[in-house]
Amino acid sequence: MNYNELLKELRTNANLTQEQLANILKINRVQYNQYENNYNTIPIKHLNKLSNYFNVSIDYLLGLSKEVQYKDVNKEINSNKSRQRLKEFRKENKMTQDKLAKILNTNQSVIANYERGRTVIATPFLYTICKKYHISADYLLGKIDEIKLPILSK
Repeated sequence: MNYNELLKELRTNANLTQEQLANILKINRVQYNQYENNYNTIPIKHLNKLSNYFNVSIDYLLGLSKEVQYKDVNKEINSNKSRQRLKEFRKENKMTQDKLAKILNTNQSVIANYERGRTVIATPFLYTICKKYHISADYLLGKIDEIKLPILSK
C-alpha cells in the first residue's frame, strides 16, 4: 500500500497543510503525519473521508486503480453491503472463514466479525483481498456496484 505518497501529492496540490487535513479528519497533525509517512495504517473511515474530500475512489487512494473516480458513488460506506459482499466474495472463491483468515494472517473470529457487521474490515486486509483477487475496495465497502477493478496500476 503506497497511499502515503498519493496523500501527500493530493494535499500539496490542494495547498493544504497536514494540520488542515488533520482537522478535516478530526485527528491531530501527528496522527495524520504518521499516515502520510507510512508509520501507521490509515483506517477505512479516514480513507473514505479523504476519498470524498478529494473526489477520488478508495481504489485510487490505495493504488489499486489508475481510475481516479467512479460514476454513481455512494459517499458513505454501506456496512450491510460490505459485510454481505465480503461473505459473497469468500463463498464465490470457495473459502471458509478460516481459510480467508489464514490468507490474511488473522483468525477466523475476525472474519466472522466483519461478516456480521460488528467491525469494519481493516485497511491491510481490504488491500490484500483487493490486490490478490482484483476486486474493487469501493465495491467491497458498498460505495459502488462494479465488482472488478477497471484499470489496475503497476
